Order: sequence, then structure tokens, then C-alpha cells
Amino acid sequence: MLTIDGSFGEGGGQILRTSLALSLVTGKPFKLINIRANRTNPGLQQQHLTAVRAAATVGDATVQGDSKTSQSLIFEPGKVKPGKYEFDIGTAGSTTLVFQTILPPLMLCSEKSELSFSGGTHNPHAPPFDYVKETYVPTLEQFGPVVKLELGRLGFYPPGGGSFSATVKPAEKLATVELLRRGKTLRRCARALLVRLSQRIGQKELDYVRNNMPDWGGGELRLDVSDNAISPGNALSIQFECEYITETFTAVGTRGLPAEKVAENAVSYARKYTESTAAVGEFLADQIIIPFALAGSGSYTADEISPHTETNIETIKKFLDVDIKVLNEETHHRIDIKS
Repeated sequence: MLTIDGSFGEGGGQILRTSLALSLVTGKPFKLINIRANRTNPGLQQQHLTAVRAAATVGDATVQGDSKTSQSLIFEPGKVKPGKYEFDIGTAGSTTLVFQTILPPLMLCSEKSELSFSGGTHNPHAPPFDYVKETYVPTLEQFGPVVKLELGRLGFYPPGGGSFSATVKPAEKLATVELLRRGKTLRRCARALLVRLSQRIGQKELDYVRNNMPDWGGGELRLDVSDNAISPGNALSIQFECEYITETFTAVGTRGLPAEKVAENAVSYARKYTESTAAVGEFLADQIIIPFALAGSGSYTADEISPHTETNIETIKKFLDVDIKVLNEETHHRIDIKS
């Protein structure tokens, strides 16, 4: 049984999620210790427990230590079973992170799966639903699976109450992907999403984009007003639809955070991306390394390699016999994967 120290590297919940996903794919059991030991709220929280139990459900796994604040977990996978599943986090915890945990094994099954998730869809420290649907999933589909997402309701912190459904049609074999260039920018758009909040908030965010992104005009700035949530919420996304990739950078508003600060967060990542020659931004770079590793070969370029990505690489190597090299080049970083 593999023993993994959950405090190494970035030391967050991604070590757990990657371990769960790859344990189901490889059939390798693992023991995870010191889970989130360096966090202000160490151990398993509700969102992490939902990911553990979702993985155990689809993989018929035996689990020990799956209780709140537990810092040790033993996970022994069985056979992954495609089918219809419903997962409710019960809080505003991220539904998309739970989805990304069980997607790798389900996209390698023999039959399709239908999934539904309840909880948070737009969280400050997790991939928002729009990003997952418009950036993460289309990139993943380059490897062969077909994944369709449908939003039920938006879910913001603190009450959550959001939902979405997913259909996963597996690939017989994952394709080798070379994602080295983004190509020409075909379209770009900044969208301020508002739910039960003053439109002035969204306008301030869009004004910040106009003033801090070169050559952005009014037709590229959009205000989206919705009441499809049980609580107020706000998010600003900046999207680039390019020849070979669609990248999205999102910042989620929180109580007490000025609109200009929300916009500054999104713009900082968008500008870093446009000032590089990379195909993907730092968050997508972290999230797509699992399908690249499962495919066994491929390459891509990123504008930054974060500690989160470096930790993910080391976790992957514990389960898969792959060589992952990071090359620091002048205007981007290149990641090469070989089995």
C-alpha cells in the first residue's frame, strides 16, 4: 500500500483528490497521512469528505478515516462502476472539485455515466462552473472523452444551493495531445455575473477591465444579471477563445471585497497569460496534467508552474510510471510527459 504524506509540497486538498482519482484508475490502495496538516482548519472538511465518498461510491472502495477533521485516510479501491450518481456536498463546498475527482476513472470506463452535484458552483478557491464547462471540459475532450455539463442553479458562499449535471462518455483510449500554442485569438470577452446585487458592482468590474486591459472595447464587456440562485453572488470572468484553446480567468466576489479588487484578481491572471506565449494558464496547467499523464505522452505550455502544480506532479508519480519534465523557456514553461 502506498503511503503519502499529505503535508508535502503545497499540502492542500489536491493531494487527496489526485490520490483518489489515480487510485481508482490504477487499482492501487493508499494511506494518506497529515491531511492538510498546515492549514488553519486541518484535516478533512465537508467538501473533501464528499470527494472521498463519491470516489468510494463509483469505485466500490473500502475506506477508513473518512470523518470530519480526520488527518489520516486509508482508501482501498474496488472496480469502477459507470452509472447514475447523485452527490450532495451539503454546504457551499465546491461541486466542481468533486466532479474533477471522479471524472478520470469514469472517462476510462466501458459505458457512459450520468452525474448530478449539489453544493457550491462558484467558490473563491475552486474552479467555477463556467470555467469547467467552457475551458476545462473542452480541453479534456481533446483526449477523446465526450463530457456534457448543464447548470441547474448557481451556488455561492455561504449557503451554496447550486447544482449541475454531467454526462460522461468514455474514450476507448486517450489520445496523445500536443498543446504548445494557443494560436490566434478569435474572440475575447469579459463577463460580470451578478445575482441579486446592484449592477453598479458589475459595471465597476468591467470598467476596471477596460482601463487595465489593452484595446478592450465596449462590445467585449458584458453584464450578466441572474436570479438563478438562493443567495446573492458575483463573479467576473475574462475569456480568450483562441484557435487551439479557450482560456478563462475568473474571480469570485465575497462579502466585503471591493468590486475593483475582484476585477484586479481576474485581470492579473489574464494579463500574465496574454504577456506569455503559453497555451494554458497556471490553473488549467495544474488540472490537465492528470489526463496527460494517463494518456502516457504529450506536451503543453503554461504561463506559470505553481507550487500546486509541482505538488500534483509528485503525487501523480506515486501512482503512474511516467516521466514529467518541466522546462523553463523564455516566454512560457513547457511540460513534457512520457511513459
